[in-house]
Amino acid sequence: MTDVAVALCFLVQEKDGGLAVLLGHKKSGFGTGKVVGVGGKLEPGETAPEAACREVMEETGVRVRQEDLEPAGRILFDFPSQPLWNMDAALFVARRWSGEPAESEEIMPEWFGLDALPLALMWHDAGTWLPMALTGAMPNFRIVLNDDNETAARFDPLEPLP
Repeated sequence: MTDVAVALCFLVQEKDGGLAVLLGHKKSGFGTGKVVGVGGKLEPGETAPEAACREVMEETGVRVRQEDLEPAGRILFDFPSQPLWNMDAALFVARRWSGEPAESEEIMPEWFGLDALPLALMWHDAGTWLPMALTGAMPNFRIVLNDDNETAARFDPLEPLP
């Protein structure tokens, strides 16, 4: 069984004297009801940067160019009780884009300060790796979820990224 390849892109900007990140209130699909990063599955033949740019456009109407993506880490998500949910997530940050985020059928975007991330509304593990990704610390983990498919059992370090 191979993990589903996904790409997440976090738009970040200076706002109100601090750094803010664009996240989305998930309205449909995997993670409905949670606040999530913008992104999704790679399409056949698509690279992670291509998918990140496409997903940002589809979910928020914002155009990000591949050359404006900064690699921000990699997370392998293991769902032992739901192996079809296993994901290999490439993380990106973008500081430049064109357009203003707008609501789509899938998400309602919202800016959050790094000091005010809505962790109670996010996947349980986000509080560990998201601040690292947003501040350049390049998280590189295999996160194994508990049988509840919500809480993290383990954070196993992966080999360093090339």
